[in-house]
Amino acid sequence: MKRPVAAGHGLVPSAGPHGGDAAAVAAALGCEPSELLDLSASFNPDAPDLAALAKSELDSLLRYPDPTAATEAMAAALGTTADSVLLTNGGAEAIALVAADLGRAAVGGPAEFSLYSRHLAETVDPADDPSAPQIRSNPNNPTGRLAAAGDIAAVWDEAFYPLATGVWSRGDVAAGRAAIVMGSLTKVFACPGLRVGYVHAAPGVIARLAALQPRWALNGLAAAVVPELLARTDLPAWAAANARRREALGAAIPGVEPSDANFVLVRVEEGAAEARASLARRGVLVRDCTSFGLPAHIRIAVPDEAGLARLVAAWEKR
Repeated sequence: MKRPVAAGHGLVPSAGPHGGDAAAVAAALGCEPSELLDLSASFNPDAPDLAALAKSELDSLLRYPDPTAATEAMAAALGTTADSVLLTNGGAEAIALVAADLGRAAVGGPAEFSLYSRHLAETVDPADDPSAPQIRSNPNNPTGRLAAAGDIAAVWDEAFYPLATGVWSRGDVAAGRAAIVMGSLTKVFACPGLRVGYVHAAPGVIARLAALQPRWALNGLAAAVVPELLARTDLPAWAAANARRREALGAAIPGVEPSDANFVLVRVEEGAAEARASLARRGVLVRDCTSFGLPAHIRIAVPDEAGLARLVAAWEKR
């Protein structure tokens, strides 16, 4: 059980290694998760209405999943063929499969997503072994900065790339600059419970990863709704809206650092744990970046206009 963090009055459960802990915080504060504005996980405010779409596909729960149509739709979105794409149980499974296949890899710094190291058999510092295949996020998680045009890696995690740029991928696999690209539909379609991620790589790599994957890893409801979700996608408009809202967030909240993503790092004088607890008691959840090695920073998802007004009100009272 997490130890509560005491800050002022009231106890807020201390942050875990990831965001999205609204249920635990709400239970501690005696409210419903829906009463909290969860900006600890970064989702697209303009995503299609998943609930309505899912209701129309509930009969898919009565059959074993068939990912064929969803895989073909994802491949078309990426501009590749279906044998070059593997759909996974969220981006987390994509990371686990790729890490298991690599075994040993370098994880870039100074800060990177912790799941890479968690699933690798051996993690090395790229400065210690430049020959080791490197895993990097683009844009970087947690800084939100896009990789430079000339930056290379064996594996790129593009979970936040579509909302940062308005296109699905930088195209490193097709250009031969990377062996593997991973992605997640969770952020683009604001659907963490649906669990859909993907790997894009050469067909031989995809076949090898598929052999590691449990049967029916992609659930039936996800397989049914993904083609329609992709058909409703408007990445350029969503990325433009994200940029406008990110600028408004930077103007409203002090300490916001430059970002290209749908989240920003914010330096807080009182420290990450204190700031998170204080904002949580005012109904807003943010990401404590201590797990990234940044104990003086929080990460805030870019909210819509109503969410920004609520964040600013909580910020001023913290």
